[in-house]
Amino acid sequence: MIIGIPSEIKTGEKRVAMSPANVQSLTDKSVKVLIQADAGSEAGYPDAEYTAAGATITVDRAEIFASADIILQVQSFGSNNENSDGDLALIRKGQLIIGMMDPLASPQAAQAVADKGATAIALELVPRISRAQSMDVLSSMATLAGYKAVLMGASAAPRIFPMLMTAAGTLQPARVLIMGVGVAGLQACATAKRLGAVVEAYDVRPAAREQILSVGAKPVELDLDTGESEGAGGYAKEQGEDFLRRQRELMTEVVAQQDIIITTAAIPGAKSPILVTEDMVKAMKPGAVIVDLAAERGGNCDLTEQGKTVIAHDVTILGPENVPSDLAYHASQMLGKNMQTLLELIIDEECALNLDFNDEIVAGTVVAHEGEVPHPHMRKLLNLPELQTEEA
Repeated sequence: MIIGIPSEIKTGEKRVAMSPANVQSLTDKSVKVLIQADAGSEAGYPDAEYTAAGATITVDRAEIFASADIILQVQSFGSNNENSDGDLALIRKGQLIIGMMDPLASPQAAQAVADKGATAIALELVPRISRAQSMDVLSSMATLAGYKAVLMGASAAPRIFPMLMTAAGTLQPARVLIMGVGVAGLQACATAKRLGAVVEAYDVRPAAREQILSVGAKPVELDLDTGESEGAGGYAKEQGEDFLRRQRELMTEVVAQQDIIITTAAIPGAKSPILVTEDMVKAMKPGAVIVDLAAERGGNCDLTEQGKTVIAHDVTILGPENVPSDLAYHASQMLGKNMQTLLELIIDEECALNLDFNDEIVAGTVVAHEGEVPHPHMRKLLNLPELQTEEA
């Protein structure tokens, strides 16, 4: 068994698919690991550490694709629509590609891999079940994004977070509102609370109330019917325009009191809902800050511009891209552990690949296999007919 880890090529991506400690877990089982030179350098993992972990370093990217049975990438086909065509040309029949592939937004990437006769596992599709928690890349990266978003807001704000009683007077604590309380939102709540802010949080899902309280924040409760707000896997479900309009009206008064707002509401494979309208921005305090973690999906704020910082109506609006990449050391450590656990599931004791499609983790994440796209939802997105049971 040979596992290949090429360096990441998408602009701004500093993470690497595995840390040296993760690589060590593979080489200890006699798996050969090929890693491209300097693949981990931007994340703080020099080649010498990979060599010490038993990996073989090569400068030749093509050699990795030619030799490896399994290719590990952070941003693979679909997730990297910028410059991955060269890699697609290098993959071969029977090879397994594992990485983030943004499958719901870029299903055509799965078809492209299938057309090459290769197999692809999209990490975003790992089901949210107990035994798959240690493989859940989305939760790992969202944890870091929520933490970093608070630091970004604190840096951009003209005030400090904690209350201070000084000889020069009492400084009131900042008021922070977190909109969307999934994994990123909860970590943002906890981080803002640790920094001393007065933290409130809002999520359309009724079940989020207890989670908000558990991290020391105060739930914002609006007079809305939220009975159909939660979809499969605990993710928020897309809401109708009437619901969203009423939600915005009720939120305007809440938003006007905040110093920092962090929005995290994203719908997998869909455009992010608008939670903060321009009228709401106008109602905010001068010097207030919005950190929009949904910027890559269109943003939760009307005025968000992806990858840019905008100042509108005296409010600073940040639209960051790929936030976990800014914490590349720990992001790579967490992602590598997710990869390692998944590999332990699909590689048997004889170091042979064993994809058991009766396992819901395998069935739920494989988006290309033996010339087909076996994933039922992906087939719908690609307008392909349903596979017969025996074929599946």
